[in-house]
Amino acid sequence: MARLTFQRLSGATLHRYIPELARLRMRVFRDFPYLYDGDPEYEARYLQTYVEAPHSVIVLAFDGDRVVGASSGLPLIHETEEVQQPFREADYAVETIFYCGESVLLPDYRGQGAGVAFFEHREDHARETGGMKHSCFCAVERPVTHPARPAGYQPLDEFWQHRGYERHPELATHFSWKDLGDSHESLKPMTFWMKPLP
Repeated sequence: MARLTFQRLSGATLHRYIPELARLRMRVFRDFPYLYDGDPEYEARYLQTYVEAPHSVIVLAFDGDRVVGASSGLPLIHETEEVQQPFREADYAVETIFYCGESVLLPDYRGQGAGVAFFEHREDHARETGGMKHSCFCAVERPVTHPARPAGYQPLDEFWQHRGYERHPELATHFSWKDLGDSHESLKPMTFWMKPLP
């Protein structure tokens, strides 16, 4: 079993990893529940946000020199309007919330503690940023009867709850992407999870 190491990177130091991160995201997000039919140019533009946004971070998981996983985060105030809007409508101060973006990890490296490490690194980064009172992320909602749902699929709800996150159905939005096998993008319902940052 490989021993994973983790590194937090921000700003221009991320440039060299963007092509590798784009490929990694497209590989992992093809699987259920995202079923994402990725576009490398879009991925490169998306990842550029983490190069440019103040106080952003990407946590990289390495097997030796190879990047096998990554997890992103940034203050919610630097996210898009579709991410901020549910919090504004619920009267949260968006400048006090840290948004944990996506975590991706190649299948062979799962079950070795990377998920816990990703959250710990991002939450530590949020505390070091200062002024962050909550950490949040959002998850796609797929119906139990979805035809692409694998047999025996286990959602991550229990893992997230153990990390101290609570599902907030009143905080919801929609993201648009193209599912595998589809000819066009469609809106996907997304629900936020949140925890206080002591």
